[in-house]
Amino acid sequence: MKKMKVLLGIGALTAAGFFMVAADHIDAPAVQGGTSDITDFYAFQAQETDNVVFVANVQGLLSPSATADAVFDENVLIEFNIDTTGDYVEDLVIQAIPRDGKMYFFGPTNPGNVGLNSSIETSGAKSMVDITPYGSEAIMKTSNGLKIFAGPRDDPFFMDFAQFGEILAGNATGFNNPGSDTFAGTNVMSIVVEVPKSMLGGSGTVNTWVESKRKQ
Repeated sequence: MKKMKVLLGIGALTAAGFFMVAADHIDAPAVQGGTSDITDFYAFQAQETDNVVFVANVQGLLSPSATADAVFDENVLIEFNIDTTGDYVEDLVIQAIPRDGKMYFFGPTNPGNVGLNSSIETSGAKSMVDITPYGSEAIMKTSNGLKIFAGPRDDPFFMDFAQFGEILAGNATGFNNPGSDTFAGTNVMSIVVEVPKSMLGGSGTVNTWVESKRKQ
């Protein structure tokens, strides 16, 4: 079992049938701009209301030319953590790791380890999807009850950093409507998994967070 060590964790979110998001785009020097750098984490109820969608975006601020050469790092595991008991310790994980142009998903399954170190949970259900090349139609797959995708996407996060700077400087009292999208024209590498709620213990509230973990 390969051991993975956490590089970055996004704070816990609560998903109870409504949209939640965590985003930063500016990280600690050890991961900033690297292949393990998480830009966004989204958790929301799917269009099919019996399902929940988890999205992890990494490698932010990719220009179109850089996106064409961007790849998922085979030494980096993306782990979706799900707490179903309210103690902020993961009860279930969904892991995603790339190999040879494909993204492999394991879970949801009970983790062998909790906290900063993980092993790839190969005993859990395994699903796989081809990683979508840049500029190609999205490749999606349904496997073991999961709907999965991995590949480059337009950065969905909207932030007007120039106006934010004006607010901080005391030159403005709020954002403009419409504002200016600082991330327009940039891309991310995205991992998406849609999961039936029944695989997470049914209805109710869960806490969820995502981590990137590099092979030791």
